[in-house]
Order: sequence, then structure tokens, then C-alpha cells
Amino acid sequence: MSQIHVRAQAGDVAEYVLLPGDPHRARHIAQTYLEDATLYAEHRQLLGFTGTYQGVPVSVQTTGMGCPSAAIVAEELARLGAKTLIRVGTLGGAAPRVRPADLVIATAAVPNDGTTRQLLGGAPYAPAASFEVVEASVQAARAAGVAHHAGLVMTEDAFYASTPEHARLWASRGVLGFEMEASAIFLVAAQHGLRAGCLTTCSNDIGDPQLVPEEVLANGVDRMVRVALEAVVRLHRAARA
Repeated sequence: MSQIHVRAQAGDVAEYVLLPGDPHRARHIAQTYLEDATLYAEHRQLLGFTGTYQGVPVSVQTTGMGCPSAAIVAEELARLGAKTLIRVGTLGGAAPRVRPADLVIATAAVPNDGTTRQLLGGAPYAPAASFEVVEASVQAARAAGVAHHAGLVMTEDAFYASTPEHARLWASRGVLGFEMEASAIFLVAAQHGLRAGCLTTCSNDIGDPQLVPEEVLANGVDRMVRVALEAVVRLHRAARA
């Protein structure tokens, strides 16, 4: 049956789903990288498309901004038959070595958000990406010659609350950057026995109000999406080996 927010039917959504926050990015990914992409959902601008990449069925589903929306979408995708969820988006860099347009592959997310706290009843928890997804993503990046960082990110609710001091403090604890959806996606996926991952492109350094130039960011997003799709192909082949 159709879900409340992702108004799709069982069979509309592929086992592998890329999760951008922005509906325009979802449409761009579907039209640019997938073959025979069709729109299956558009309620509340949560655009969803399914097509194929190198013969592998792949969906691209908008999550919206922040953990509350991302958690709803992840929950409903699980009910619709998705098996692997991979966030593709942007993050603000915390560590000086993470430069604008760099690819960051998250291994886990510090859950500095309210959604995971409510879902867990305040219990301590470490939302982590699935090892297979991280491994496939790193392998895909290396095969494509894409420079990347793999490590810890922090998920936060308040986009404008982060300061350079806050960023450097958490960088000293191993955090590469800040984003707004990964912890909820990792947790909901774990609750449903799904695999999850998160690939992000660095849009700016925390504290710098200027984003990377549009064309530079677009190139970074292109690299990120291609790595994510190649990771999907690797996961698909491994599952059938």
C-alpha cells in the first residue's frame, strides 16, 4: 500500500536507494545517471525516481532537510521494500584537511540531533554505516581515482548554530564534518535490518559563510554520485556472486 509521505506502491522502489535531500538534486541524478528513470512519487516534493544504472535497478528518493524528514522517508522506504539506503548530499567541513568539494565517506555519525534521541528514548547509541557499504564506496572511489576521506561525521539539527570553535573541538575528536541526516538514516536502517551509507561533498568550511563556487561544487557532487552508483554496482555483484 502507499505510504503517508512517500506515496509509492510496493514494487515502485528498488532495493538500492540513493537519498539526496534536495528534490532538484534527486531529479538531476535520475535524469543524468539513470536509464529509463520514471517518477513514482512527488507528494510534498519528496520526489522519487526509479531507473537502472549499468543494468542494476536504482531508486533516487528525496529526503528533505534534517533528521525528522529523513527518518520518515527511511521508515517508509523500508516498508516499500528498499534494502540499501545511501545518503548523497553535502556537509560543512570541520577538519582542516577536508577541503571544499572533497568527498567524505561516513563510517558513523555522532547523533547530535533530536530525532535519534527520541527514537532511542535517550539511550546511548552509535549510529554507524554498514561496513559493506563503506567498503564498496571506498573501493569505488579508489577505482575511479577520486580522492576521499573516510571517517566520522556529526549530524546536527541547527544549520546556523555551528561555529568555527565548535567545529575545531569536534575535529579534535575525529569528526570530519557536519551534516543533517546521516544519524537518523543509519538508525532507522538498523532498526529494519537494512544496510545504510552516507557519501557527502564538502560545500564549505564551518565558519565560512561562502559556499564553494557553484561549478566546483557541481563537479564534487558529480564525483560523489558516480562513486555511490559504482558502489551500488559492487554491492549488487557481491550479492549475486
